[in-house]
Amino acid sequence: MTDAKVSQAGSIFDPDLLGRCISCGFCLPACPTYALTGDEASSPRGRITLMRALDSGTLPPDDPTLAEQASFCLGCRACEPVCPAGVQYGELLEQWRGYQWTGRHRPLAVRFLIFAAERARVHRIAGRLRGAARTPASASGPSLMLGCFERSLFPGVSKSALALAPELAVPGRQGCCGALHAHNGEPERGRQLAEQLGAQLPGQIVTTSGGCAAYLAAVIGRDRVAELSEYLRDKPFGEVRIGDRRARVALQDSCHLRNGLGVWREPRALLAAIADYVELPDAGRCCGAAGTYALVRPRDSRRVLDPKLDQIEAAGIDYVVAVNPGCLRQLRQGLRRRKSRVRAVHIADLLRQAAAR
Repeated sequence: MTDAKVSQAGSIFDPDLLGRCISCGFCLPACPTYALTGDEASSPRGRITLMRALDSGTLPPDDPTLAEQASFCLGCRACEPVCPAGVQYGELLEQWRGYQWTGRHRPLAVRFLIFAAERARVHRIAGRLRGAARTPASASGPSLMLGCFERSLFPGVSKSALALAPELAVPGRQGCCGALHAHNGEPERGRQLAEQLGAQLPGQIVTTSGGCAAYLAAVIGRDRVAELSEYLRDKPFGEVRIGDRRARVALQDSCHLRNGLGVWREPRALLAAIADYVELPDAGRCCGAAGTYALVRPRDSRRVLDPKLDQIEAAGIDYVVAVNPGCLRQLRQGLRRRKSRVRAVHIADLLRQAAAR
């Protein structure tokens, strides 16, 4: 591997993207893995230095530090909004993993998930068995995207979205958006799947997954994609009450929705309208789910999550709200381990609860 790969040195990364970093260090305080370790190599600046060493051939592809840091990075893109040079770190990470995560060098859990994500027919059947949203084939209007795994893990989310916006159509034949592939070593396949999904779903696409929204918008165009809170932002709702008081709720941002698509005000505005909203100190920082990360690096995932759980339990809230299925799963598992009374819910389900009043 080493000889064949080194011969391609200088062609691994987009030179414009790789050259933008000015090594200012503004990204360091924003990076969760740098916060855990204090190690320069575990920061965006340090990883870009490693990318440059790989690209120039200074480091061989099988260097253990390269392998570790390509895996240790959450891919949350929190470094991007604070970068004065406009470094598109998410794209660089995709190129890095696309080069290094090939064959047996790709984590086993990632290989399994990519294999599973490609089974569109299986997901369609699972969604029907689990009761995910459906509309007649003749339905028209904006399309509701059904996430690959969301439709079987959290089938109620799509049903809540459809109840909140009954004008949405849910085409039965829809596949993966490609985000899983793009973030885990198959950027070309990811783009291909996103383009296919854009062709399968006519008109505007509404999604209940922040990560899917960000990736799909990057490929097929921002004007065609709306995350659910964006789509519902002007719609009135009732209140979520517990006994004689309004519920107290907090939000966990979707990293790619916030850092990639710039959507974070909309879910907060909706939650503040239906309940007493409490801003968590680190609501905008990664929860540790990070797509495949919680499966590839479960120990580090928990290290990222634990301080957030401390904040959630100290805030005196009833609900912590997610806008991404991976975050929802991560929060539920963490709160369950702690036997916490706080409930983790998807924003679609909480808004549906408010609409029923």
